Amino acid sequence: MAPSTKAMSAKAALLIAVVASGVALPPSHAQAQWWGTRGPADFEECADSAEKAASKEARTAALAECNAKFAGRRKPGGGYTYFDFMQNRAFDIAGPNPTPQEQRYIDEQYTVFLEQERRNSIAAAFAARQQQLQQTSLRAEKLSAPVPAVAPSKPPPAASDLKSRIKDERCPRHSFSCEWPRLSEGIKDLKKLFAAPQGKAKRG
Repeated sequence: MAPSTKAMSAKAALLIAVVASGVALPPSHAQAQWWGTRGPADFEECADSAEKAASKEARTAALAECNAKFAGRRKPGGGYTYFDFMQNRAFDIAGPNPTPQEQRYIDEQYTVFLEQERRNSIAAAFAARQQQLQQTSLRAEKLSAPVPAVAPSKPPPAASDLKSRIKDERCPRHSFSCEWPRLSEGIKDLKKLFAAPQGKAKRG
């Protein structure tokens, strides 16, 4: 009889310990609901409750829980909006969190966004390549263009022409001092012209 009594006492003690541990340690989910018995309806209500926390650290942790619990934010005119940072775009949703259908639409739009980004990147790369080719072509045309011929410089004037030009520039026209040397040169030429036939006649 003694062994069976000891076994029953051990089972009873184990059962009491299990029950006691369950009462002493409530579920972690119950600990996480710091906002009270009734859960908040949306992020804004949750944030209002978080602001009432005793310390700054507690408020920061509570706001982080609110942000994880609710993806949507209230709109001034009613309803909610969800901002997708990956697309840098906001989506209207019916409740504080997207429904499965709304989440599917958001995911589809993200696929469209990625495809558009890919096309834009390809178009930008193509445009940059075209500009580079045009610049290379213009540079090649400039290098292959013929060099314009330089006009030959005029030979310097002869010394006699230079003297006569300087003399003409210094002497005003119709002045006796400048015209007399020319007249005397002309008279000498006429004398030579008339003297030549006379010399021929005497020899004959």
